[in-house]
Amino acid sequence: MVFDEKDGIDGLRIGQATDEETNTGCTVVLAENGAVAGVDVRGGAPGTHGTDALRPENLVERLHGVVLTGGSAFGLSSVQGVMRYLRQRNCGFQTEYGVVPIVSGAVVFDLGLNKSATLPDADMGYRACENSSITGAEQGCVGAGTGATVGKLFGLERAMKGGQGFASLVSPNGLKLWALAVVNAFGDICNHENGQLLAGVRTEDGQRLANAAASLTELEVLRGFSATNTVLGVVGTNATLSKAELTRVAQMAHDGIARSVVPSHTLYDGDTIFALSTGSYGRVEASVIGALAAHSMAQAIVSGIIHAHGVENLPAYKDLFGNRA
Repeated sequence: MVFDEKDGIDGLRIGQATDEETNTGCTVVLAENGAVAGVDVRGGAPGTHGTDALRPENLVERLHGVVLTGGSAFGLSSVQGVMRYLRQRNCGFQTEYGVVPIVSGAVVFDLGLNKSATLPDADMGYRACENSSITGAEQGCVGAGTGATVGKLFGLERAMKGGQGFASLVSPNGLKLWALAVVNAFGDICNHENGQLLAGVRTEDGQRLANAAASLTELEVLRGFSATNTVLGVVGTNATLSKAELTRVAQMAHDGIARSVVPSHTLYDGDTIFALSTGSYGRVEASVIGALAAHSMAQAIVSGIIHAHGVENLPAYKDLFGNRA
């Protein structure tokens, strides 16, 4: 399979709404015809909406939207805008009283950069839907990644800028898979292929990376923590999979977080990954899709860091390393 940032999947659209003035935003994934979906919440401090509906034993088979948003729990109001957008287009779970769009979501805590009263809301969720397309996602400080930060082991003053990343794979036979990541991690970000540190905790002078993994040996308590952190992800594929199989794909995709975020899945992270399938390709074993999802998620996390730019006093990868990646 080959990597191409612009390879989308028919039936899945990604859109962003970005507020650069307040450093927050919202990202949506739409499946207007519905997509079979699973989810796995791995972090110890999640902020989610509608994830129980995706459990394999529950009634609803198809999901119509996923919302990734800044604003912490306040940002979940953006889900209402996505539901409004879908209902206007008669997309949702059919009932005798009309359609009810099935929309799940998860938040990142970006209030360290967004200290205003302006937070993602229903109107922002609606705008993100209007901006959606099948040609992948914008990358860097956009959408839910606008106010994302990484490397907060010693507080925000020694952290760096995170962002939103995207990666996709296409096989010669037409199997497609992509991964979308919002990188707001507590830990450092490293290149999953060679272990190189890319962003994270900086030294006291702010000019170099301190290496969070090495610093952990000096600590008994993760001091400096003042807010929740998260890597949010969505995996999309055209392979035919069941809810149970997509739950396994979401679980395996967390390996991509573990490969590129150190430490990951802490009590202070809300790491959550959704997996969606349009089913237009045909059946592929879930373990194969899960392995591809893990690789793509790690790539998307790295891409989100490389495309980010510095904000206020927080540098990005480009500020410390230029364009060496």
